Amino acid sequence: MLLTHPHANKLPLKDSFTYEDYRWAVSSVMTRQNQIPTEDGSRVTLALIPLWDMCNHTNGLITTGYNLEDDRCECVALQDFQAGDQIYIFYGTRSNAEFVIHSGFFFDNNSHDRVKIKLGVSKSDRLYAMKAEVLARAGIPTSSVFALHFTEPPISAQLLAFLRVFCMTEEELKEHLLGDSAIDRIFTLGNSEFPVSWDNEVKLWTFLEDRASLLLKTYKTTIEEDKIVLKNPDLSVRATMAIKLRLGEKEILEKAVKSAAMNREYYRKHMEERAPLPRYEESDLGLLEGSVGDSRLPLVLRKLEEEAGVQESLSLTETVSKAKAAENGLINGENVIPNGTKESSGSMDEAKEQL
Repeated sequence: MLLTHPHANKLPLKDSFTYEDYRWAVSSVMTRQNQIPTEDGSRVTLALIPLWDMCNHTNGLITTGYNLEDDRCECVALQDFQAGDQIYIFYGTRSNAEFVIHSGFFFDNNSHDRVKIKLGVSKSDRLYAMKAEVLARAGIPTSSVFALHFTEPPISAQLLAFLRVFCMTEEELKEHLLGDSAIDRIFTLGNSEFPVSWDNEVKLWTFLEDRASLLLKTYKTTIEEDKIVLKNPDLSVRATMAIKLRLGEKEILEKAVKSAAMNREYYRKHMEERAPLPRYEESDLGLLEGSVGDSRLPLVLRKLEEEAGVQESLSLTETVSKAKAAENGLINGENVIPNGTKESSGSMDEAKEQL
């Protein structure tokens, strides 16, 4: 605009404000902006919080909130700091892809790192209608973006539930739709202690192993090749981050392949030995929120992607989170997951640029 506007030649910034300056300005604001509640608490707005937004990230818990009553940001130290120490805060459970894109840095040994994986039930599947109904009763869409995690287990309860339904036989689907025990079976879909069947477990872990292996093959370089490239002293900062990000994704996928193979053999052994399936007892899991007829995902499953920080969580979760924004004060960054309680401070936005 500064160059093409009819009166551009009269603007004092025409010669001094370059495109690179513009990129720097936008980056500075976008990596430090935070969502805070408006004065009446009815909605959120964007704001900069000088000094606080200079703090770098480290592992820990979110200890920053917004005090609506005093209209101020309040931050509690993660640990004791001595004079001259650098003060760190926890940005939240973000993956390295989110850190690189939104904050401009790569965090080594990120225990919350993950790789997105999109899965769905094909509408051409002969059992699509039955699978869709079981998933709906569990509050899981027939197609969604899940995550493979850096830590064990590599899959969440929600992804486990989806894979179990995805691999069910017609008879297994009927057991989850009909009869007095159907609701109990929905409860246990995301609980690793209660397999649908040994055959179902073998199928789902085989599928996950194959899917992660295929994703690994889409990369043009290997893990070993990336490690060699990273030893190049002439590598730029941006190139280093990009290769580290690529390497981290491959390592997560490789761990998922190994974990899936191990689980596949574990359940295959149980199937060959005709081991009895663990029986579900009502006291083993928490009850659904609301009435027995409530078809929403059991609490043990619904918490899963929130804890993982996956941004592609269910629309219901996002809607509820946004609705609670006014109550809880500050929104927790781009994940839009409120933290804290109505009586106490809400949570602070997670991400700023690593200095």
